[in-house]
Amino acid sequence: MIILDMGPLWLVLLLVRTQNVLALHQILKFMLSVFLLMHSLLQVSYTSWFLDAFNYAIAINMDVLNLSIGGPDYLDLPFVEKVWEITANNIIMVSAIGNDGPLYGTLNNPADQSDVIGVGGIDYSDHIASFSSRGMSTWEIPHGYGRVKPDIVAYGREIMGSKISTGCKQLSGTSVASPVVAGVVCLLVSIIPENKRKEILNPASMKQALVEGAAKLVGPNMYEQGAGRVDLLESFEILKSYQPRASIFPSILDYTNCPYTWPFCRQALYSGAMPVIFNATILNGMGVIGYVQSPPTWHPSTEEGNLLRIHFTYSEVIWPWTGYLALHMQIKEEGAHFSGVIEGNVTVRVYSPPAQGEKTARTSTCVLQLKLNVVPTPPRSKRILWDQFHSIKYPPGYIPRDSLDVRNDILDWHGDHLHTNFHIMFNMLRDAGYYVETLGSPFTCFDASNYGTLLLVDLEDEYFQEEIEKLRDDVINTGLGLAVFAEWYNMDTMVKMRFFDDNTRSWWTPVTGGANIPALNDLLEPFGIAFGDKILNGDFSIDGEHSRYASGTDIVRFPRDGYIHSFPFLDSSESGATQNVLLNSGMNKADSPILGLLDAGEGRIAVYGDSNCLDSSHMVTNCYWLLRKILDFTGSNIKDPVLFSESAKQDVPLFEDDNRLPSRRTDVNYTLYSTVTGKDLICRSDSRFEVWGTKGYNLHVRGRNKIMPGHHVIDLGRGLNSTFGSSRSRRPKFTKKTKGDSLGNRYFGLLYRDELDVPELVASHWVVPAIVAVTGFVLILSIWRIHHKRRRQRRSASGRLANL
Repeated sequence: MIILDMGPLWLVLLLVRTQNVLALHQILKFMLSVFLLMHSLLQVSYTSWFLDAFNYAIAINMDVLNLSIGGPDYLDLPFVEKVWEITANNIIMVSAIGNDGPLYGTLNNPADQSDVIGVGGIDYSDHIASFSSRGMSTWEIPHGYGRVKPDIVAYGREIMGSKISTGCKQLSGTSVASPVVAGVVCLLVSIIPENKRKEILNPASMKQALVEGAAKLVGPNMYEQGAGRVDLLESFEILKSYQPRASIFPSILDYTNCPYTWPFCRQALYSGAMPVIFNATILNGMGVIGYVQSPPTWHPSTEEGNLLRIHFTYSEVIWPWTGYLALHMQIKEEGAHFSGVIEGNVTVRVYSPPAQGEKTARTSTCVLQLKLNVVPTPPRSKRILWDQFHSIKYPPGYIPRDSLDVRNDILDWHGDHLHTNFHIMFNMLRDAGYYVETLGSPFTCFDASNYGTLLLVDLEDEYFQEEIEKLRDDVINTGLGLAVFAEWYNMDTMVKMRFFDDNTRSWWTPVTGGANIPALNDLLEPFGIAFGDKILNGDFSIDGEHSRYASGTDIVRFPRDGYIHSFPFLDSSESGATQNVLLNSGMNKADSPILGLLDAGEGRIAVYGDSNCLDSSHMVTNCYWLLRKILDFTGSNIKDPVLFSESAKQDVPLFEDDNRLPSRRTDVNYTLYSTVTGKDLICRSDSRFEVWGTKGYNLHVRGRNKIMPGHHVIDLGRGLNSTFGSSRSRRPKFTKKTKGDSLGNRYFGLLYRDELDVPELVASHWVVPAIVAVTGFVLILSIWRIHHKRRRQRRSASGRLANL
């Protein structure tokens, strides 16, 4: 057996009864070369280094590989695909989950991959170590829901280990917990007779033994501890009589088992809600490749179970060793007044090709048990819809942090989800009696009459024109409340944050600010509201509540008769540097508007320029008190006397000229990061079942692609897999036409795919096809005449040859 342990502080290669033909000196030479590489990895690592080491592991038929290192970039495809190749070659990989706890959504790759055993850390009291990264996985966001990770936890605090020189020292971190599990794996491997190891043991069967044998801890939820603490003896009993099979992890979703099944146990199901998504992992111990034989099936235990409707999305091909099974759960309309528990199970049948020496396929039925709480549909005022669709995170692009005061974490990579870095806010809202649902599709995909407030927090994406129009109607005519928490956006500051990445050998510049203020301004323009480009910092208080304004923006447009709250802050943006020098020399700080509240038709709007006070990632002080007051206003029209004091009322509107509003970067290909720009408007599988695959409610025409001036766009006529290299550069859209516009210019505009006014667009429906038809007819006629002439010549030539 060969085991390779790759970590940032040590490299250990254990050789136990190796059958490889490599000589020991060759292996030791490899150890030394990798150690020298890994010593440099203390500060920086390169994908190519790992690829070389992984290729060597495959070449020598390694059995177990521990990786005590990782990073947040799960879109580093050469690395990710090589890990798949590692496990597909029946190498069991164990990896540390990361030391970015107690923050949620901080899993490191490759430990967040389903084919890898991801390990978190605990102390000797069986408490989750504060440094241990928490789940969920963020690959699936914004359109789906993350998987349960870590898989298991092991002792990782104050573990005794060897010094590089002599003696021992205490080590802490998931980089220490991961080798502990790798050692457990090696012991478990040793109980299987050597001639049967490759038949029974593989990454899936080993994970099955570990998670099914783990001891569940009391207190932590499943995104903190996974299946629980590794238990060598229990896993030994499972492997001792193991027969190849498929299974689901977690195998039970029990809403009554709190806090383990948080966040599901914190909010019951009810009719009319967005689907609740639970993403489980299929472990296939029967073979490296498997297939789902037939669609999964829901089997209710009682008659009440028929009130539950489940749609499934899943891996039709399971490779390598693992796949996913996502449940999209929704209570039917007839269950609007039902209160109780629904129980049953979901089954899915998996098969794999026959193993060597077998004639029939291997088959197995997986079972997922469900026990779900259901309550009557809550009142509209208590229902909040969280916008996940317009959130962009790292990877794939340089999405910068929200708080510029934080120097050691430059990327926004924690998911920006209710159940990752906003999980404390989610718990607070539930404690306050609110029901919070997630929207992973455009605004056209929800019925505004069901919700009191649409909550927009720290959003980076663009908006379809249909979304802007629908939101205006939802607020003014349907009475939807709108609460917006923005972030900083300053072009000069973004340019200053540029840096050279040694790994990709390229310059990285933020593709947007903490939030996409130009896009938010487009969304809020129908209400006469806009944010500016200041970066404000400072402390303030309202009604005795103290808060920190951390890298927030200012409000530069707001209608008359609204309520504005302003405070004296310093502007830390590049453009505000000169002003701050003058202020530090003795001038008074100018008040900056940061909070605005407005009645808009039947609905109500609240805007605030900072989201760090809701985000648990780098929070200094929370502003949950302010959020509750805002939701009272937007959802129930309850007006706090301090927020709505006469001194805060605007007698004249705030107004900033268009040319002074923040503008978009024109040097960024936003289609690479956006779910809107260059994409088609469509309701995805996280929206209500009745609008799946459509443009949304009351939209029966094809939605057009979002176009941004100065940005490249993918031609979706070729499909979503079109290459970026074939996209054309777009020019700014102009709707005003002059008399000098000629027909030729307009049709060159068509070639460049500029949007035309309606009369021109209608004309293009018959003029362009007519021109093409006439040209084609003339071309075909010319070819026919040439072809006919050549045939006469050939007949004449052949006659002469015959006579000769």
